[in-house]
Amino acid sequence: SEGVAMMGRQEADQRLFFYDFCLDDHVPSDHVLRRIELFLDFNEIRNRLKPHYSVIGRPSIDPELMIRMLIVGYCFGIPSERRLCQEVHLNLAYRWFCRLGLEDRVPDHSTFSLNRHGRFRDGDTFRVVFESVLRRCMAAGLESARERKTVEMLFAHLKRHLGFERLRLRGLSGARDEFLLAATVQNLKRLAKLAAIPPPMPQMA
Repeated sequence: SEGVAMMGRQEADQRLFFYDFCLDDHVPSDHVLRRIELFLDFNEIRNRLKPHYSVIGRPSIDPELMIRMLIVGYCFGIPSERRLCQEVHLNLAYRWFCRLGLEDRVPDHSTFSLNRHGRFRDGDTFRVVFESVLRRCMAAGLESARERKTVEMLFAHLKRHLGFERLRLRGLSGARDEFLLAATVQNLKRLAKLAAIPPPMPQMA
């Protein structure tokens, strides 16, 4: 009986530890996802997707969660949706960026894929995200935002630097989605680099 009582106290202490755990404290202040976060605005995306999400029936995956997960995948070269779901489940910085607490469930990869290729395509979501980030680049004065890169250059970057050996999505609509996501993440990473540059020191008179 004494052993059982000790085990009960251990379990209670473990639950208390997780309850007090602050995810934000465990993501480095200079992490690239913190800087990318500065340039994301989901208000326009939420308004665009409202007609595609019913208020009745089985609840769908939050569009913002899906976009954040896809940004993680393209930013860190995670080509598989199954692996992406696993990485978000395990990585604290990814959870933080996706607004998932330790107790929150990551979507199953099959549900993730179903939502991505259905409602997202209907709402032209990836283009909305791309154009929103593009406007941020132009406001920041970045020249690759004004010069339209070719599809070949973007896919070459995916293959060479991010490990995407082939397109994951089939057909013209799939290629378009890949292009928009790749271009969006490239622009976000450029903005993140800009945010990491310290301001110039004031000159002494």
